Amino acid sequence: MSNNTGNVLTALLTGAVVGAGIGILYAPDKGKKTRKKIKKSAVKAKDDLAQSLHNAKDEFSKTADAKKVEFEEKLEDTLSNMSYKADDILVALEKKLEDLREKNAQLQK
Repeated sequence: MSNNTGNVLTALLTGAVVGAGIGILYAPDKGKKTRKKIKKSAVKAKDDLAQSLHNAKDEFSKTADAKKVEFEEKLEDTLSNMSYKADDILVALEKKLEDLREKNAQLQK
């Protein structure tokens, strides 16, 4: 879940809770009934928020796992490429060394 999605979700939940609270407070009910409605709304909001946080945590875990696998694959590819390049360098150096040995042998004759 992206940061923007989380922010939008939080804003929507906050707006819903505030709107429900204001609606209940302005409703023409007795105090006891109003308190019950407020408590019920608060419990529902808490449950909704807990569910949203759980979903966000799951989404974050999935994203983190996917990024970890992607990183490991890229690292493996990079190490493999470096190994091939090191082999190429060694082959070129060995060729150069052989050429130098041949030149040295010719100079010693």
